[in-house]
Amino acid sequence: METVTSQDGTVIAFDRLGDGEPLILVAGASCDRQADAALANALAERFDVVNYDRRGRGDSTDTPPFAVEREIEDIAALLDVGEHAPILLGLSSGAALAARAAAELPVRALVMWEPPYPTDEQGLAAAAAYTDALRERLEADDHDGAFALFLERVGLPAEAIAGMRQSPYWPQGARLAPTLAYDDAALGGPIPTGVFGSISVPTLVLSGGASPDMLQHGARATADAIPGSVFDSLEGQTHDASPDVLAAAVVDFTAQLPAG
Repeated sequence: METVTSQDGTVIAFDRLGDGEPLILVAGASCDRQADAALANALAERFDVVNYDRRGRGDSTDTPPFAVEREIEDIAALLDVGEHAPILLGLSSGAALAARAAAELPVRALVMWEPPYPTDEQGLAAAAAYTDALRERLEADDHDGAFALFLERVGLPAEAIAGMRQSPYWPQGARLAPTLAYDDAALGGPIPTGVFGSISVPTLVLSGGASPDMLQHGARATADAIPGSVFDSLEGQTHDASPDVLAAAVVDFTAQLPAG
C-alpha cells in the first residue's frame, strides 16, 4: 500500500501494480479497492494500475465537508504517481466521477463502465426520491438503513437484503454508507450534458449486453453526451462484469489511441 495527500489533507491509499501505460481505477458505490482487486490484477497485465480507496473508504481518510470537487482533487493527487497522463477507468457511479475529473484534469483517455444514469421521467423521479431518502437516513446516522436503501436502489429484493444482514459483508457495507452520498452527488441526477460536453479526451463508454435496459440506455445516452465518444456493448456481461472481459475491452480501446 502507498499513499498520497490530497489538497485538503485527506490521505488517499492505493495499490500500484503492473507495468505499462498508467491507469487509475475509480471504484463505484459501496466499494473499496479490495472489491476491485480482481479487475486491477487483470488490467495489470497491460497497464501500470493505481487501484485506490476513494475518500472515506478502506485505508483512506476523509475530511468534511464533502464536495465532488474534493474527489476530483483526490484524482489530481494521484496523477503524480505515474510519469505520464493516465487513462481513467470509472466503474458504475465511479464512472460519473471519472468523467467529471476528465473534464478538468490532464488525462490521456476515459473509459466508463455502465454509468447508472436514468433516461426517462420515471427513472429520474426514482433517483430524486433515493437522494432524499438517503439524506434523511444519513442525517439520522442510520447507516444500516442507508445501506439497505442503496441495495434496494440497485434492485436487490427484500429477502436478499435480509439475508445479507446476516453476512460478514454487512458491517463493511454499513461502514461505507456515508460515502453513498458521495456517489449520489457525483451522478448528480440527469446526465450533466454541459460537463460531459466539455470532455475532449478519447472516451469509451461500455455496458453489458445482459445488463438491465436502464443501464444499457444510460450508457448509450452518456456516450451521446460526450463529443466523439465510442459506445460498445460487451455480449453476455452484466453490471458485475468479468474482470478479464472488461480488461480486454480497455486494452483494445487503448491500443487504438494516438501515441502519447
